Amino acid sequence: MNNLFGYQAGNSIVHRLTGGAKLLLFLILTMSGMVSFDLRYLILLTIIAVLGLAVAGIKWRNVSTLVKFVAAFAIMNVLLIYVFAPQYGVTLFGSKTLLLGHGAYALTLEQLTYEFIVLLKYFFSLPLALLFLLTTNPSEFAAGLNKIGISYRIAYAVALTLRYIPNIQGEFVTISHAQQARGYDMSKKAPLLKRIKGAMGIMMPLVFSSLNRIDEISRSMDLRRFGKGKKRSWYYEQKFASRDWGVLLGAVILLVIEVIFIKTNGSRFWYPFS
Repeated sequence: MNNLFGYQAGNSIVHRLTGGAKLLLFLILTMSGMVSFDLRYLILLTIIAVLGLAVAGIKWRNVSTLVKFVAAFAIMNVLLIYVFAPQYGVTLFGSKTLLLGHGAYALTLEQLTYEFIVLLKYFFSLPLALLFLLTTNPSEFAAGLNKIGISYRIAYAVALTLRYIPNIQGEFVTISHAQQARGYDMSKKAPLLKRIKGAMGIMMPLVFSSLNRIDEISRSMDLRRFGKGKKRSWYYEQKFASRDWGVLLGAVILLVIEVIFIKTNGSRFWYPFS
């Protein structure tokens, strides 16, 4: 099973950025992309995010499962948008270019453009999230959260969650192999109901194992008097270097470009066929 969210060590320029810089970069680009409905800006963000994955050396096999899941969800989302609001693009862009059919569900160029914009929002934000999660050490991430003003208790809880997800995946595989050794066939050749029954047989041991580990971690942290002080130091805390300021400057430049597009268009929306 692929490690969906676990940290993947590397020596790329993306890995060498501090956790705080990567967190700020992720937040700035994600929020600016969610605000914008400009195809030009969203395509630019998508290209930057995909190039970032390539520079970081993230392999397709490590993210393919999650990408396929998000792609299926995104396609289902745009289909539902068409079912419940088939003329929203027409209302949004103020014009109507008929492509196919007639009536309420007539397919228009404006609706297709709007739904393509919605898809782009998925396609730029997912690589950004993967780039951040897979190249940031959880402890460094916690230090970055604390650096921007979030309580160290919350920051440490997030770091523990990120560390624990790969362990859950590993335990799931181990229990799955044990169940298959006992005769539960969960391969693609098995009937769906049998595979569901086998998966349910995995969930209960996984839940009890997780609860036991949570109890152990909680007691260990209590013995070390975690949370007694108002502040704490961080072993992985790093000061911003020139490369960190450089990528943050790039993020600010992208933000300025978005503002220029909004001012030029007169709104957050841009229709290329008007």
